Amino acid sequence: MESSKRTLLAIVVSAIILVGFNYFMPKPPHQESSHSSTPAQTSAPAPVPTSQEAKQDDASLADKPARRLTIAGADVKGSLNLRGARLDDLVLTRYRETLAKDSPLVRLLDRATSEHPSYLVIGWHNAPGYTTRLPDAATEWQTEATELAPGKPVTLHWDNGAGVTFQIHLSLDDHYMFDVQQEVSNQSGQPVSVYPFQRVQRDYLPADTGSLTAYEGPIAVMNGTLADNGYKNLRKGSDAPEHVSWQTTGQGGWGGITDKYWLTAIGADAGAQVSARYAYDPQLGRGGSYQVTFASRDPQLVQQGATLGFASHLFTGAKVPSLLQTYGEKLKLPDFDKAIDFGWFSFITRPILYLLHWLYVHIGNFGLALMALTLIVKIVFFPLASKAATSAARMRLVAPKVTEIREKFKDDPMAMNQKIMALYKEEKINPAGGCLPILIQMPIFFCLYKMLNISIDERHAPFFGWIRDLSVPDPTNLLNLLGLIPYDPTQLASFLHVSIWGTALGVTFWLMQRQSMVSMDPAQARIMQFMPLVYVFIMSGFPASLLVYYTWNNLLTFAQQYYIQNHTKLPKPVKR
Repeated sequence: MESSKRTLLAIVVSAIILVGFNYFMPKPPHQESSHSSTPAQTSAPAPVPTSQEAKQDDASLADKPARRLTIAGADVKGSLNLRGARLDDLVLTRYRETLAKDSPLVRLLDRATSEHPSYLVIGWHNAPGYTTRLPDAATEWQTEATELAPGKPVTLHWDNGAGVTFQIHLSLDDHYMFDVQQEVSNQSGQPVSVYPFQRVQRDYLPADTGSLTAYEGPIAVMNGTLADNGYKNLRKGSDAPEHVSWQTTGQGGWGGITDKYWLTAIGADAGAQVSARYAYDPQLGRGGSYQVTFASRDPQLVQQGATLGFASHLFTGAKVPSLLQTYGEKLKLPDFDKAIDFGWFSFITRPILYLLHWLYVHIGNFGLALMALTLIVKIVFFPLASKAATSAARMRLVAPKVTEIREKFKDDPMAMNQKIMALYKEEKINPAGGCLPILIQMPIFFCLYKMLNISIDERHAPFFGWIRDLSVPDPTNLLNLLGLIPYDPTQLASFLHVSIWGTALGVTFWLMQRQSMVSMDPAQARIMQFMPLVYVFIMSGFPASLLVYYTWNNLLTFAQQYYIQNHTKLPKPVKR
């Protein structure tokens, strides 16, 4: 009876693991992420004026050549469109789309007329009751500079012809951060009242919209609250005429649009009172426009002869944890590293990710760094694992006696259970003693799994041999003899991908299964013997880093249990 219960439990747990892996894996393209929580709106958020500029017909301006300001940073390069003061051309100099040497650099921002329009807009809106002529998408900004680079700030200026001058001061650091100062000088003879704003705008829906392990989409931290609402929620909640799905006000904060490895975001000045909003306009772009806007909460009233400014920051770059943390501390951007989806167990995932990055920097190989991290985790949790393994070892030692009792009292279940429990008590065995240590370790292993889905260090990181990129599945397939047969079995079904590392993982599961199996009837044993094979077919499609991690972890677990089993003795040796 005890054996049947253990077998049933093993089958249920295995099924949960298999279904869970499939559930937590990143979804195929065009599926929506359900990892979103809609924050409550503030009771009376300050109004954020509708952007008429966003509704400009970019196609009508496409045939008119625009002057551009070159951007030449250490980690970014591109250009700023002087028509409309749009940052709409930016690539990352340290990252390429693929492993090929001639692969294009990763592009974060692109023009409104491109296939994937995504850009940053800097501008102003009139306060209610004011009709000052303001710069818009057609405005031709002027500058004496030809290049924006670290240590070479640039000033854009435009005169509305009625005595009001607008200026945008831009500077770039050594990585991915632009500092912005918007100024309005009034010589018009009458007051001017405006809302300075900045907007991240994406006029298309990405092919990959995230998964439960890696959130992608609109994101913001305002008033200490993370707002990760997702593309789907924006579409559902954005009603005409303003198409605003979420808005709030507060002091400081940041927001933008995040991808798995990249982020484009606005950072408010730490002391600024701002309004933030998410919006979706179905009439713009290629299938709709997703917008994250930050604006001054209160209008700036610029009296005759006065000049007023408004400071902000624009981030466009890679989500390197240490860099995001540095920016957050330096610029007082609250929880800026939450642009990385650390998840519910962030207090575990965050230090693990930082430790892995440190190991990677010092070892130089991401796969070896991952193996070193796994060894460290094994050492830290050895006392807990030892208790679970010792319990399993003792169960294995008394298994022959348990089988004997079952045979002897098979017609009297009550007596059989009493005898078995008496044996366990005599040998100081708790049948559930190995469960608690395993349950305690489960969040750790989930965080390790999640971490490998969000670590930018893993992207395009080689291992050894044929593994040139640990972030994608092992390319080998034993079903076509490693390519000797010119046919791809996955064309028939995606699970017909049996890689070398996937097979190695299956072998380690088989070894662990044989090591931990206690006595069970032959039918049950045959069922359990198929589980390693199931793992091979399911896990071969996972990123190679996960296969390396699980294979190495299984080998360490096997070695640990082998040592414990060979050094475990019963308090009272079983007498037959």
